[in-house]
Formats: sequence, C-alpha cells, structure tokens
Amino acid sequence: MNELELKAAQTLIELALKEDVGDGDITTDHIIPAETRRKAKMIAKADGVVAGLPVAEMVFKSLDPEMNWKALTPEGSKVKKGDVLVEFEGSYRALLTGERTALNFLQRLSGIATMSAKYTEAVKDFRTVILDTRKTLPGFRMLDKYAVKTGGAENHRIGLYDMAMIKDNHIEVAGGITKAVNAVRSKINREIKIEVETTSLVQVQEAIDAGADIIMLDNMDNETMRKSVELIAGRTKVEASGNMTLERLREVAATGVDFISIGALTHSVSALDISQRIED
Repeated sequence: MNELELKAAQTLIELALKEDVGDGDITTDHIIPAETRRKAKMIAKADGVVAGLPVAEMVFKSLDPEMNWKALTPEGSKVKKGDVLVEFEGSYRALLTGERTALNFLQRLSGIATMSAKYTEAVKDFRTVILDTRKTLPGFRMLDKYAVKTGGAENHRIGLYDMAMIKDNHIEVAGGITKAVNAVRSKINREIKIEVETTSLVQVQEAIDAGADIIMLDNMDNETMRKSVELIAGRTKVEASGNMTLERLREVAATGVDFISIGALTHSVSALDISQRIED
C-alpha cells in the first residue's frame, strides 16, 4: 500500500473502531482478563483473491501494538476455501474486540479484488484494460481502488480533480463538445487528460476534432463501438462504458477499445467469506 492508501486506511480504522467499540467492549472487557493472550488465524471460506491484510493488521495493532502478525498468504494472491490467510497472537481482548472491524475491511476489499480478477481474466487475450469508476463506498475511495489494483485491474481517475471528464450535461451547457473541451483546456495544466463522453459517431468525430485525449463510448452497441474505434484510428485512447457485464466483455474487447470501465467492481461487490478462529 502506498502512503495515501495507508493514511486513508488509518482514518477509516479510527472511525470504524469508534463506531463499533465506543467507550469500550462491555462484553469482552468484563469477561476476559486484561493480561490474557491467545493465538488466532483467519481462514478463507470461499475461493477468491485476498486483499486488505495490511488493513486488518492495522486494526489489531491499533488495539494491541505488540500483536505478533504473520501473513501466510501474500496480498493479491488467489486463495481456496480452507486456506489460512494469517496467524497472529496478542491480547485476547484485542482479538475479540477487533475481529468484526478487521473482517469487515478484509472481506470487502477481498471481494473487490476477486471481482476485479474475474473481469481481468475475461479479457486476458486482448490488449483491453479493465478500469474501475468513482462508484465507490463514500469515504472508501482509496481502499476500494487499492483493492481493484490488487485484483489486477487498473484505476480510472481518483476523483474530480485529477482528470477532466466532459459528460452530456457539460456538453449541453457549453453548447457542444468543441466548446466544452476548449473551455476546460484553456484553464487546466496540459498534463491533465480530458475525456469526452460520446453516444454517437457524430459526437465521436467532434471529440476527435476537438482534441480529446480519451473518448468514452457510452452505452453503445458493439457494432457502433467497432465503427467508432475505426473512426478514431488510434488518434485518442478509447474507453467503453455502460452495461458492461462479465458475459459481454470479450465481445466489447474485440471491438478494439483500449479500456472498459466497470462500476460493478466496487458498487455491487459481494464480500469474500472469511472467518477468524481463536485457538485454545
């Protein structure tokens, strides 16, 4: 994890523990002696790709800085049902108090990584790259996108600040694609990319003429996308978006697009089933 991702993780962990633990774990703290230590492990209960082990470690070490953590499965690796992901030892109270928070992070991020790996695998025979979107859990943007990368896909823009995306509402207000591109280009650093959303071949041609860096083919049928790629002829990068199901990916990739963006990587993810077991 990079510095920004680690910082985001720490902020979220603090919020999550405050939300869950509050003034204290009134069950654990009144049953388990403070000095008691135990060993525990986390086990995959389904096949998938693991992501978020460093975040889970941060959760437990925020409760017990002396926690001994030994990851047995590398971050980003494929796991099978029954695989032991990590073994750790520390305060019994910390093991119980941090369990749900750690698993919530680990299961969500592993679910995103697992889905990202499936979509990436589907187009492995093409040069097309799978991208995520901004359809992330609010506040979880950096971690959700970290999990996407861990699963083998790539990140689109992080937010509204690092790439210009001219969509239909912008185009309507500006009075056309050319005017919208010129309005943005005249005010931003040339290193910042401008992407234009298009829905027809006419709009594709206008985006080419306006000097867009990336042209998005939004909710087009496969034949229109193929014609758009031919029209663009390598002058810009091409992204396909809208109604991109796993079953359709190979047909879309075959049109020659450079990228396919998938909102479902983060907005419709199913958590990977993982459990924690305390050893006697």
